[in-house]
Amino acid sequence: MPLHHFIFSFLTLAFCATSSVAAAAASKEQTLNTQDAEFFNPKLPPRTLSSSKRFEGSSNLVDLRYHMGPVLSSSPINIYLIWYGRWSLSQKLLIKDFISSISPSATPSPSPSVSEWWKTVSLYTDQTGANVSRTLVVAKEHSDTRYSHGYHLTRLSVQQVIATAVKAAPFPVDHRNGIYLILTSHDVTVQDFCRAVCGFHYFTFPSMVGYTMPYAWIGNSGKQCPEVCAYPFAVPGYMGGGGPGALLPPNGDVGLDGMISVIAHELAELTTNPLVNAWYAGEDPTAPTEIGDLCEGLYGTGGGGGYIGQVIRDRKGRTYNMNGNKGRKFLVQWIWSPALKACAGPNALD
Repeated sequence: MPLHHFIFSFLTLAFCATSSVAAAAASKEQTLNTQDAEFFNPKLPPRTLSSSKRFEGSSNLVDLRYHMGPVLSSSPINIYLIWYGRWSLSQKLLIKDFISSISPSATPSPSPSVSEWWKTVSLYTDQTGANVSRTLVVAKEHSDTRYSHGYHLTRLSVQQVIATAVKAAPFPVDHRNGIYLILTSHDVTVQDFCRAVCGFHYFTFPSMVGYTMPYAWIGNSGKQCPEVCAYPFAVPGYMGGGGPGALLPPNGDVGLDGMISVIAHELAELTTNPLVNAWYAGEDPTAPTEIGDLCEGLYGTGGGGGYIGQVIRDRKGRTYNMNGNKGRKFLVQWIWSPALKACAGPNALD
């Protein structure tokens, strides 16, 4: 069954190296002080078990093409949010604050911001020239605190979770604007979670849900595999105490702060490739390389060769690269820009 995989990235391809990476190689951590925080480029141990698709610099080797399918251009994009398992109010607020930070605001967050990051996503168009919408809203929520489909989910039973929520909430049939976002709590295991994926997106089957709509699933890895899915806030255990330490999460929750970047990754790809026939590289739509995959593991200028790129560290040691609503701070991976033909983010230093 074709499903998008959130692919882990560990090895850096030779052409990823740029002059900023070369400069970084001289030390394990580059810093640039500012008044309230400092930019730094930490060198961290890699995660495990995968090959890299990272392209920090512009590259003609990336064959990202449009395959004539739809993008999510209708505004706003309505997110129907399904909380599977037990979630605290503070956890829900953190994730919803991130989602609300994507849309333009009358009182914008300080630069670099999440909304500025989403501008790159909105550069993608369909065959009519319509851009991906700049506005995303949580239209409705459903909490499945009874674990209606158990503590272990397969890819198919994720769609059963959606079907249950559609009836229980109830959610409207929102073909034009709607997407489902399913988030599983730390005590729920999911097929391939931690081994091959941290999240994935696809579309619902009429036989399962009653109609076709795009959806994404992301799990909380905090208790299961933070060194894989909440990296760089956790590092592989084999490093012990002998290597660089994990970075401090900006909101104090390794699992949730790690989820934020995966949610961002999946939303960017879901909106630009909702039916797996729009924007991706490669010839096989069952295993597409999408705009988040190309930049997996990159968070700032100078990423590659074990460096995540220039990010920001505040006075308390918390690491982030983007500002959000309500004073929130987030560490979010970069995505591929169709204009620059390179990975891009609002905290770029060049």
